[in-house]
Amino acid sequence: MAQTWDDLLFAHWAVPEEELRSHVPDSLELELHDRTAYLGITLFEVTGLRVRGTLPLPRVSTFLELNVRTYVTAGGKPGIWFFSLDASSRLAVEAAKLLYHLPYVQARISKVATADGIAFESVREQEHRVWSATYRPDGQAFHALPGSLEHFLAERYCLYTVDRRGELSRAEIHHAPWPLQAAEAEIELNTMPPGGVEITGKPLLHFSKRQDVVLWPLAPVRAR
Repeated sequence: MAQTWDDLLFAHWAVPEEELRSHVPDSLELELHDRTAYLGITLFEVTGLRVRGTLPLPRVSTFLELNVRTYVTAGGKPGIWFFSLDASSRLAVEAAKLLYHLPYVQARISKVATADGIAFESVREQEHRVWSATYRPDGQAFHALPGSLEHFLAERYCLYTVDRRGELSRAEIHHAPWPLQAAEAEIELNTMPPGGVEITGKPLLHFSKRQDVVLWPLAPVRAR
């Protein structure tokens, strides 16, 4: 599956390891950087969604997404574990649930360019999950150095998921190194973290204008 991610914001908070551990399957190891766990919220516009080798379908290939995540390993391979993924497209939600067993939820999402930056809002009213913020890049683009916190948070090339039987699978994610910029944001409301996870203080913020991505099908993770 090929797609492009536009106007992406990474927002990260350092959180106590024990608060995240209960939300991650035992088959995965929670990965730390300098003995610190991180909760991330990423938001972006998906464009050009298509099966590789085909053209994007009108009205289906573009939608907005916000996901809540942390960082894990299995068999020594670093990856992403998603707590939730909001999408503005019902079709995208159903397809992702079917193909990748990911916890997608349809939400009311808007993205508007303003004089102050990009205003992005996602609302799941029945679950009282809301994100509302305005963000913008602040600085020159760079590629994160291996070993740095920015590299740890952004350069992730697979995701992990479990099916209804609790079996662990991995999907490879291929893309060029992230062109990152420092970012600024005014976060008006954020109730997206999973229950029991408290975030405090200012987040670490990064912006990326565009990233082309290829997502491969799930494959079982074999126990060693």
